[in-house]
Amino acid sequence: MKTRDKIIVVGDNLIREKGYNAFSFSDISKELKIKNASIHYHFPTKTNLVIAVIQKHLILLEKFKTAVVNENAIMKIIKFLSVYSIAKSGGKISILGSLANDYNTFDPEVQTELKILTESTINWLTQTLTEGKKEGTFKFIQDPRTKALTIITTILGAEQLSRITYPHTFQTVKENILNDLKQEI
Repeated sequence: MKTRDKIIVVGDNLIREKGYNAFSFSDISKELKIKNASIHYHFPTKTNLVIAVIQKHLILLEKFKTAVVNENAIMKIIKFLSVYSIAKSGGKISILGSLANDYNTFDPEVQTELKILTESTINWLTQTLTEGKKEGTFKFIQDPRTKALTIITTILGAEQLSRITYPHTFQTVKENILNDLKQEI
């Protein structure tokens, strides 16, 4: 793996473990055993680094969408929520959950990239919920976009709250999301 890619991976991990404002290039240089100048060569500013991290997650989202395209709606949602579970089990939270906290501190370029990632996620979830409603798998009464926003808000909140409460809090909320989608009106 190239140095630039290693920096993105470590930056991503630090953002999702500690938060954007809680780490510095020095933390990355210590972990990778390189000089700060090497990081600045690839990413002159922290803004440049966080944009690269967000773009990495956009690519991962596209790969995820491609991987589940032939699944039914319920399986798509199960796999989608599993992405959050995997991050949580690794002591991290999602990139959306982490960066949303610091949104007002970002340069406009970062805010724009984060909005693109967020909208892409919400749009995919909305399409999947619409598909599940047409299949008869999902029984919710809200507009699919409103339901998508509710699910995203719930899962991001559960990530944060389970840091304070208990690890099983997140799992309980995740299971409730799935049960709620299938519940009769």
